[in-house]
Amino acid sequence: MSASSGIISDLRARLDSRAALAVALLLHSAVTCLSLIKVANFQAYIHFSSDRVWIAVAIAATFATVSLLFAAARFSFGYFVGFYFYTMILGFLWIDVFSEYSYPRLLAGVSAALSLVLLLLPTLFVRAPFRQLVTLSNARFAQLLTLILVISIVTIAVASTYNFRLVAVANIYDYRDALQFPGAVRYLTGWVSSTLLPFAFACYWLLGQRWRAGLVLILLLLFYPITLTKFAFFTPAWLIALVVLSRLLEARASVIASIFVPMLLGLAIIVLTGASLNSIPGKYFDLVNIRMMATASSALDIYNHFFATHPLTWFCQISVLKPLMHCPYEQPLAVVMQNTYGFGNLNASLFATEGVASVGPWLAPLTALASGLVLALGNRASAGLPPRFVLISSGVLPHVLLNVPLSVAMLTHGTAILFLLWYVMPRSLFEQKP
Repeated sequence: MSASSGIISDLRARLDSRAALAVALLLHSAVTCLSLIKVANFQAYIHFSSDRVWIAVAIAATFATVSLLFAAARFSFGYFVGFYFYTMILGFLWIDVFSEYSYPRLLAGVSAALSLVLLLLPTLFVRAPFRQLVTLSNARFAQLLTLILVISIVTIAVASTYNFRLVAVANIYDYRDALQFPGAVRYLTGWVSSTLLPFAFACYWLLGQRWRAGLVLILLLLFYPITLTKFAFFTPAWLIALVVLSRLLEARASVIASIFVPMLLGLAIIVLTGASLNSIPGKYFDLVNIRMMATASSALDIYNHFFATHPLTWFCQISVLKPLMHCPYEQPLAVVMQNTYGFGNLNASLFATEGVASVGPWLAPLTALASGLVLALGNRASAGLPPRFVLISSGVLPHVLLNVPLSVAMLTHGTAILFLLWYVMPRSLFEQKP
């Protein structure tokens, strides 16, 4: 090992120490709250008042102690997902103090905080590996990766016959509501873009097959003119960012930096430039600080307000259950929220949907615990795989889980498929890298 490599390895180890992680986690909590103060200047549904700021600071500081669990726990898929959930719930607790919506805000805040803690217990600490009853050989696994590419190309070709528009990101909303795909195409699109191609990219990149990894990024980008979502447009760049971060930092530090650095940059840009959201710096702040994080937190605020005065769903919003039970809502919850509040389709995480909407704030912590046990299956399925591979191959899913129910993430976006792929992977795969 060269001297420079030794220095880099030593620095990575220092940054991954408990003390360094604890400092980074507390700084991240502070940046999250400071970011929401600036977000309130641009978003009418998020409020800030200097009269209540010390209440918000006290709550955020107390809740930030939960983040220290991430300094103690080892990296896993649940670690990755759990940290994004922590950031979202911290944001909601801040928003909850200033909310002008009328609902039992103390109950909502306590319920959200307890829900996160109960979800984190299994997602951070349930790690025992499954016994591999089925394991592919390295040769069979290479064939599986080729099959994933073939399925992806066919899916893109078929989906393109229903929609393929090259439009600017700012204009996607002029066309997106008119998109219609058959059920099979819709599921394949979700599986391929959220799970199969990121998985293939991680495999090819870490195996040193750069040309195939590049092909995967091109295929991912082709989903943008098909689905007209910012999610599809930025996925290739996001995976590259995870590759760079995980090269410079250990897995736990990479997870923290993946939110902390973009949010800090957005906050610094908007504070130093005073830019509007229509400017280039403002668009970055809008994408990262508002759309990526603040919107997910504010969805809990809105769902708590709506379901404080409307019937609970008792999980009838799940498509397979809806025909079997009475449901007070004919339309999807995202559409119900759009019709009520006028903010556009407001999808939300498991805390809002399987939690507040389904069983209310009193029972929401129990559904969060159950969700944590489901997500912990990913820890067990990926046990024994390199942390960097798990990070990159699941890189899209934390963003998915911030914005859709767990049932949708597991089925429509293929999280369950990723668990299966991890389970059958040969653990010796990366040992034979050229």
